[in-house]
Amino acid sequence: MDLNHLRSFVAVAQFGHLTRAAEALHLSQPALSAHIKALEEEFGVMLFERSSSGMTLTPSGRLLLAEAEQIIGAVEHLKHSAQELRGEPTGTLRLGTVLDPAVLRVGDLLVRAQERYPQIAIELTQVMSSDALAGVRGGSLDASFYFGARPEPDLLCIPLREIGYRVAMPAAWAAELIDAPWEKVAERPWIVAPEPSSHRLLVMEMLRDRGPLPERVVEADNESLINNLVESGVGISLLRDEIAAQAVDAGRAVVWPGTQVTTQLWLVHAADREGDPLLAALREVLRELWDDEPGG
Repeated sequence: MDLNHLRSFVAVAQFGHLTRAAEALHLSQPALSAHIKALEEEFGVMLFERSSSGMTLTPSGRLLLAEAEQIIGAVEHLKHSAQELRGEPTGTLRLGTVLDPAVLRVGDLLVRAQERYPQIAIELTQVMSSDALAGVRGGSLDASFYFGARPEPDLLCIPLREIGYRVAMPAAWAAELIDAPWEKVAERPWIVAPEPSSHRLLVMEMLRDRGPLPERVVEADNESLINNLVESGVGISLLRDEIAAQAVDAGRAVVWPGTQVTTQLWLVHAADREGDPLLAALREVLRELWDDEPGG
């Protein structure tokens, strides 16, 4: 039995979609499909039901998933035990990133980690906030940055800093909407990230608190695109404070007054891997890096 096939099985079960699982594992979609097919032939059972909307575990797949996760966990534990015997953390750490790398201080992290732990290679994967948690739980990521509400206790969560957001709209709409009541603002299109991203949750929570909900919603899958759509006159959205300030300074957007939304930036990894020497090294470097960060 190929361990990589088991990893593919777990990743597809977590993401429920071949394309996202293939991206997280850095595989082509045909290669990932071949892994699943090989396992199904080896086991003699169907693991997934295929549909146009994604991949759903069969009853047999659900029963075998827990055992597959245990096998992968046991192999990881064996590797970590061997690393402890060598005395120097060695291996590859798969780290998920969200937002702008500068917000996460990714460059500083890589430089400091290389100086402190030269035998650890850090592989970066850009993911959406919701996929970050799925990747860590499924094993395709060892750890990830994440922003939003504190995840469930199965993940160890290290708070790094608060992130503020402002309601931003196209500069051309300022004369009509800058002093308008919320009901008027909600009549315009709103730009949000796809479900179940943290950005969408932030927007929808703010909208529900104010009411009414906007009549039209436009989806965009990263903050650079969201900012571009706001500046281009497509709609209104929540923009991170730094991005909103740049757009305002450039005269391409205005901030609707009186509203700020705050969320938390975290580093997350599986709670049962707290003793993993690679993750302990990552936590040490991150804590040093963020000690002097304002708001960190």
